[in-house]
Amino acid sequence: MLKLDDRDLKILSILQKEGRISKTALAERVNLTPAPCWERLKRLEEAGIIRGYHADIALNRIVPHVVIFMAAELEGHRAENFQLFERSVQKIDEIVGCWAVGGGFDYILQVVARDIDAYQRLVDQLLETRLGLVRYFTYIVTKPVKKPSGVPLEPFLWTTDEAQKE
Repeated sequence: MLKLDDRDLKILSILQKEGRISKTALAERVNLTPAPCWERLKRLEEAGIIRGYHADIALNRIVPHVVIFMAAELEGHRAENFQLFERSVQKIDEIVGCWAVGGGFDYILQVVARDIDAYQRLVDQLLETRLGLVRYFTYIVTKPVKKPSGVPLEPFLWTTDEAQKE
């Protein structure tokens, strides 16, 4: 794991919210000259900590759609059951997020579909392809309340006392 300092975390925090910020403006915001800031940025990218830069698309301004969360339980709980399901999910574009979870279900999936009928066809496809899906529950999003905009990095910033312990 790459050791990060407060400036690295500040760079990451800013980039999560402002991915198109200029390198010069980023350097100013983290109180560095441009060259050292660019070196840090390159190091973070090469280490795979920065995985990409993305646009946040307002899909509701383009096409009608539904967002659905689906809790899924598999019939089998062997490694090959999970691997088959996970490989299959990777190939389905409408499944925009998938998390393995503990506590009653095996996975939580986020699906974006044209409408409920399209979602049901997707579920039917999952059931027909014998991926081991034995039970699922559907939760339709009625409105977004808080959308992800990155992870909070400020709680991980070093305090003076913690830095002295190192």
